Amino acid sequence: MTTLSARPSAPGTNPGSTLGSTASPIRYPDTSSQKAMTVRGWWLVVLNLLMPGSAQVLAGSRKLGRFGLYFTFGLWITAILGFVVYNIWPQVIFSIVTLPIPLLLVQIVLVAYAALWVVLTLDTLRLVRLVRAGPKARWAIAAFTVIMLTITSGGAAWGAFLAGVQRDLVNSIFSVQAAAEPPVDGRYNILLLGGDAGPDREGMRPDSMTVVSIEADTGRATMIGIPRDLQQVPIVEGSPLIGSDYAPDGVYDCGSDCQISFLYPRVEAYDTDLYPNAEAEGSEPGIEATTDAIEGALGITIQYYVLIDMQGFSDLIDALGGVDIDVTEELPMGGDENLNEVEGWIYPGMQHMDGYTALWYARSRHTTSDYDRMERQRQLQTAILQQFDPVNVLTKFQGIAAAGAQVVKTDIPQSTLAYFVDLALKTKDLPIENVELTPPLIDPEDPDWDLVHQTVADALVLSTATDTPTQ
Repeated sequence: MTTLSARPSAPGTNPGSTLGSTASPIRYPDTSSQKAMTVRGWWLVVLNLLMPGSAQVLAGSRKLGRFGLYFTFGLWITAILGFVVYNIWPQVIFSIVTLPIPLLLVQIVLVAYAALWVVLTLDTLRLVRLVRAGPKARWAIAAFTVIMLTITSGGAAWGAFLAGVQRDLVNSIFSVQAAAEPPVDGRYNILLLGGDAGPDREGMRPDSMTVVSIEADTGRATMIGIPRDLQQVPIVEGSPLIGSDYAPDGVYDCGSDCQISFLYPRVEAYDTDLYPNAEAEGSEPGIEATTDAIEGALGITIQYYVLIDMQGFSDLIDALGGVDIDVTEELPMGGDENLNEVEGWIYPGMQHMDGYTALWYARSRHTTSDYDRMERQRQLQTAILQQFDPVNVLTKFQGIAAAGAQVVKTDIPQSTLAYFVDLALKTKDLPIENVELTPPLIDPEDPDWDLVHQTVADALVLSTATDTPTQ
């Protein structure tokens, strides 16, 4: 009886040639054919790009390939689930990108993917056997592989880095200790303070005071501007200022020396013991005192504050790439009331301003009134918000985050960030109503508080009742 056996294949040939056509030309290529090896090389690097791990399953270590495919399918499933969840319940996704622990997990996963793609790509390049491919194809396959490795692994590494930056930003700005506050009358009222610690003054003084009142359900917002020279301010009931030297009869009133903007620096300098728990709650005594005064002045409850240091605006604006402002009148940069030693001028017209110029635009005071400056500061705040488009933020995120950590202080707790991000997206698509408590409506030196309360109440009711705006 004769036993048939397959002859061993010659070196450099496809063993499938002696066993019929059952052997895979991907796993067992004809290495003597440059054309076949070139086609095989392109197949492997493209498969590695589209489905990392598949090249190893077909031509290398199946164990490594299956491991890569599991991770690949996991990434696909996560992306699909993320898309579905974002469209159904976006706050879940916002929680991931605004809370430190989920951000840390994202960072770890992205680092793992970056490392895996490096391993799989380099192993794929080994399986290609470039020396067997055509001379021109060798460089093309190698270049393509390097570019794709930069996009995939480099992109994952960059994403991990941004997740780390975002985590540090959240930890540096937003409070862990502060408790989440419920809406009052269906609204969140946030005190926005523009603090100015310029070289011509001692300590920081809030030059810009605005309450942003946001409907908790719709995101519709009303901005209430408060003049910094407001006097005879009634203090909200229960404040430690009542009965103290600041407001012995419940009113902060000692003439022009008791403007509402003076509360912050004075309490910070002399009477921090009035608010012993302020720092533990993510605030400051001066901010708490100012909040008590504004609550009494407007007749509303303020849940949170955001303090923006105008001195630090310069870095933030430079990180954003500047801002576009439509200037309506010539403004001096620096100088005194007689316009001596002016450093330069900001001229009328549409101007693209860097941080230094924008800061002077907000500060310039010697040719215009305090109320004009208030309006310019709010104009600048709006221009900055317009620069926060996704592409601009993504490409300049590190600089923006570094500047933001120096510019912003708030007691908004980390646990509410996802909710407020969702609310902010609604607000962005709606018109914002502005209410200015300035002359001729309100006389800051002798305010009609009944008129102030009624004006604020009417504005908030009007905002709630307004029909859906045209886009």
